[in-house]
Amino acid sequence: MADSKRGAFIWYELMTDDPAGAREFYRAVVGWVIEAEGQTMPTGSTYRMIGRSDGGFAGGALEITADMKAGGATPVWLGYIHHPNVDGAVSALKDAGGTVHMPPMDMPGVGRMAMVSDPQGAVLYIMSPTPPADDPDATSDVFSVDKAQHMRWNELWTSDPDAAVSLYTDLFGWTQEGAMPMGPMGDYLFIQNEGVGVGAIGKTQADGEGSRWQYFAGVDDIDRACAAVTENGGKLLGDPQQIPGGEYTVYAHDPQGATIGLVGPRG
Repeated sequence: MADSKRGAFIWYELMTDDPAGAREFYRAVVGWVIEAEGQTMPTGSTYRMIGRSDGGFAGGALEITADMKAGGATPVWLGYIHHPNVDGAVSALKDAGGTVHMPPMDMPGVGRMAMVSDPQGAVLYIMSPTPPADDPDATSDVFSVDKAQHMRWNELWTSDPDAAVSLYTDLFGWTQEGAMPMGPMGDYLFIQNEGVGVGAIGKTQADGEGSRWQYFAGVDDIDRACAAVTENGGKLLGDPQQIPGGEYTVYAHDPQGATIGLVGPRG
């Protein structure tokens, strides 16, 4: 794929120990359909595609096996960021103080990827995807700034926002322009990829979940989605808050404990 796609969020992955439970929850809340039967992985885990109602994909769901759980794996959402040189990007991140959890590897028909964490501990995948043979110019559409059933916002909470801005802008070619003051929490720093606002970086709080990436799924109606969260075994982490532009956001835990943000209109 072309170098111009460096820095794009191209895939999202739910790690869960209960794919069936996650399937019911996300269908009710977001409208996604997680495959009932997963593809068996070499590790013994299973992988299920997450489908949108328009026929596209929102990402995938990786089952956490007993061995993975024993190794410390917990339910979580992870993002994949495009880089045309996965090995070089991983080396640069490691030199900056990051950690390599899964070294660069090739997945036939999928691409080359690695799982890493930045120097402050936020986990992400770096990936150079292999486009379909019949569509060499294909690009991912899992992220959208305004569509329901797509991820719409990518949020990094980190113990060192300045270091994170320096690392990510250098590594992925992002820009950091604009900020929203958040009182004692410091500034919420907006990040852009090729001129498009894709998320923000903020300072994690002492009583928070630590340095991590947080993703927001688009919903058609924030109140309907909030009701579906509680009706399907999840937990709202506060009330919906209005954001610039008039829409609303809220954080939630799914029944397995993975944190997901929701964003959409009211009514």
